[in-house]
Amino acid sequence: MVQFIKLTRREALIAATQTLTAATLAGLTFAAEPQTGRTVPAVPGKLELRWRRRKKEGDTFRVIEETVHWEASETAIIICDMWADHPCKMAAVRVARIAPRMNEVVSLARDHGVAIIHAPSSGVKHYEDTPYRARMKEARPAEPPVPIKGWCYFNEEVEGPWPIVDDVKREGAKVSGCDDPVPRDYPDFDRHEHPAIQIIGYDGVSDQGQEIYNFLEQEGRKNVVLMGVHTNMCVLGRPFGIRQQKYLGKNVVLCRDLTDGLYDPRDPPHVSHARGVELIIEHIEKYWCPSILGESLTRVVPGSAGPENPLG
Repeated sequence: MVQFIKLTRREALIAATQTLTAATLAGLTFAAEPQTGRTVPAVPGKLELRWRRRKKEGDTFRVIEETVHWEASETAIIICDMWADHPCKMAAVRVARIAPRMNEVVSLARDHGVAIIHAPSSGVKHYEDTPYRARMKEARPAEPPVPIKGWCYFNEEVEGPWPIVDDVKREGAKVSGCDDPVPRDYPDFDRHEHPAIQIIGYDGVSDQGQEIYNFLEQEGRKNVVLMGVHTNMCVLGRPFGIRQQKYLGKNVVLCRDLTDGLYDPRDPPHVSHARGVELIIEHIEKYWCPSILGESLTRVVPGSAGPENPLG
């Protein structure tokens, strides 16, 4: 026997509102978090990137500045080799200068739903017993469209002339391009990530190209931001760096105010260290990917993160 329950007008309105709210939330959840096996919550919100690239026109390059939108839930930041110390002490000082600002940018991006991957190469062993390391190792295996290389070297089929000399290793130096007045070898330097950069929440830790690719695919992250050091070496060449991400078909940008280079003004073209880094960034903008400023990662387009009050 079917029973009919008579509702007052007020009760009917409340019931209808609750049904509509539930449907709205269900729709938002479905739209923002498709069933892809993600482990990082996918939330609505569009990043507004103001990027800079360089387009070849005849014998010169024209600077092009554009505004593009990336879904935060489709974006990941990879922090490259921001070690607590470095065998080039001038480089270590610059990392210490960059790290607090990087942490601020990454923290705000994380709050908007951007995935964060910490990649302190050869320092990952320090994080083996953490959930951040486990998250990367346990990501679902994915088959890359091209081989993931141990290092992606200069590609003369893609790139024009390299703008600086950065392969000079002075006597006693551990690395080339070091601008210490008297370079020395520091074999036991600390490869933990710099302590000013926090690893927290759904972050991951890996320096393995395949692991990082697995994670990006599992989490639906087709957009990749590279930041860290050094732009002319590891940021470009690592198995998770700019060249490899481009080969894998990812949308890639360099965060140009949160990076540094290994360049010594004693070497050609004999410009300041700061100008040497700029020349590398310009090279990347010409041949590999646009660059952005960190502030583009700190906020989303107003209204893109969902309705004003879906529960009200």
